[in-house]
Amino acid sequence: MIIDSHCHLTYEPMSKSLRETIDRANRDGVKYMLTISTEDKSFNKILNILKEHKSVYGTYGIHPHEAKLHQNIKKADIVNKVNQSKKIIGIGETGLDFYYNHSEKKVQIKSFEEHILAAQEKNLPLIVHTRSAEKDTYEILKNYLSKKDIKILIHCFTGSKDFAFKLLDLGAFISASGVVTFKKSQELALTFKKIPNDKILVETDSPYLAPVPLRGKSNEPSYIIHTVKFLSQLKGLSFEEFSKITTNNFFSLFGKLN
Repeated sequence: MIIDSHCHLTYEPMSKSLRETIDRANRDGVKYMLTISTEDKSFNKILNILKEHKSVYGTYGIHPHEAKLHQNIKKADIVNKVNQSKKIIGIGETGLDFYYNHSEKKVQIKSFEEHILAAQEKNLPLIVHTRSAEKDTYEILKNYLSKKDIKILIHCFTGSKDFAFKLLDLGAFISASGVVTFKKSQELALTFKKIPNDKILVETDSPYLAPVPLRGKSNEPSYIIHTVKFLSQLKGLSFEEFSKITTNNFFSLFGKLN
């Protein structure tokens, strides 16, 4: 059994053939998928998917790219959204992206902090997006953790080894996407080789970042098997062993799924 810990089932082309996409994933051993919120207006679509598909769970959050359009979203709003379904099991994706800066840094930081507060109140995992913002991401998480514990998942990790181990010191789980299979990602692969097995999750971030040998195609949850295969070989484990490890890690973070 494999769990895709981060996909976007409301995005095209998956949204146009959703049942077929989910069925393909289930047939390939992907028992559960976590579809991730990035903006408020698509949240009702996520709720509908959760009602119609037993194997799909969801989150609520505002992506840092969208922060400037959601400056009215505060902790209470996030909590209220989460309370709309028991299948909303995480908060995010949120975080900081200073690579593109589609939203001003201070606006991203404020949004990130509201999500952290909501995660602390609901005791739900926080799904963090971080790009070109290692120092700020770490300092903000460390500051809030000093006040109240929080569960953290760093999604689609592409950062430095030093950053990874600072996050591990905070108790964070770290998720690998198809990026780790790319030829240019040898340093990232070496970082994941060093990350303890009990702290790794896997994801597609579909429809983006399809793994080798499907790079360049529109990604979908069934393709996660290629990332799992790559990482299992990197770790010197069987495909089945590594699948079980990452599934157990997901349950450790999010709890058992019904």
